[in-house]
Amino acid sequence: MNFGVIGAGQMGGGIAQVAAQSGFSVVVQDVKQEFLDRGRTVIEKSLAKLHEKGRLTGTPEEVLGRIKFTTELSDFADCDLVVEAIVENEPIKAQLFRQLGEIVKPDGILASNTSSIPITSLATASGRPERFIGMHFMNPVPLMQLVEVIRGYSTSDETAQKVTEAARQMGKTPVECNDFPGFVSNRILMPMLNEAIQCVMEGVAEPEAIDQIMKLGMNHPMGPLTLADFIGLDTCLAIMEVLHQGLGDDKYRPSPLLRKMVQAGLLGRKSGRGFYSY
Repeated sequence: MNFGVIGAGQMGGGIAQVAAQSGFSVVVQDVKQEFLDRGRTVIEKSLAKLHEKGRLTGTPEEVLGRIKFTTELSDFADCDLVVEAIVENEPIKAQLFRQLGEIVKPDGILASNTSSIPITSLATASGRPERFIGMHFMNPVPLMQLVEVIRGYSTSDETAQKVTEAARQMGKTPVECNDFPGFVSNRILMPMLNEAIQCVMEGVAEPEAIDQIMKLGMNHPMGPLTLADFIGLDTCLAIMEVLHQGLGDDKYRPSPLLRKMVQAGLLGRKSGRGFYSY
């Protein structure tokens, strides 16, 4: 399979790596060469680690040899499946899919790794709604099992079947759900993170205490505030806004503290500071 990935960041790089490990020929595109170089370095380190632990089929060089890095969207022309993993912004994604709809071969499938934006809306922008689907991978992609497969209003059975099969070939467990804001994963997860942030704002407990209570009491592998920092507080805010707007219920209103921290540039791990310092 010729597999395309747009975006060489945390998610895109992880998706490209797993696809290449599965034997697919992979094309990764990003807007700047420096983003591609950074993505390549992260993939190299991840492959070396897996190889050390004996969890890699073949050598890191063989896997990396199946990935082509490019700044040109035209390199996706022959792809069977292209997954978008860029910024969580609907107008930017829609514009990209309008371009891809013109570039990718007519029977190629387009997919978005969006964590909350309506698949039906992006599918319409692509001009091929029956060959469009949501493929929501979890972070970090090489380690996490789940792929949420989200059908848009017009997604064909054949498209859903091919994408489910591709996810299985990548060693993932695809689980199908319908196109509602936040799908299942983030509709349930994000209000929990948002509530933890409200607890900080209201002085219910210190961040460390909130995380410890959820880890020890609910058996979560990491606390909600650590997880919010890991995801990126700007991404959490963007998803909460999609939920609030799309479902129209005030229980999805982003915490004022979350909004304030994003305005202050405290985005979590990627900016060096969020609820914790990194």
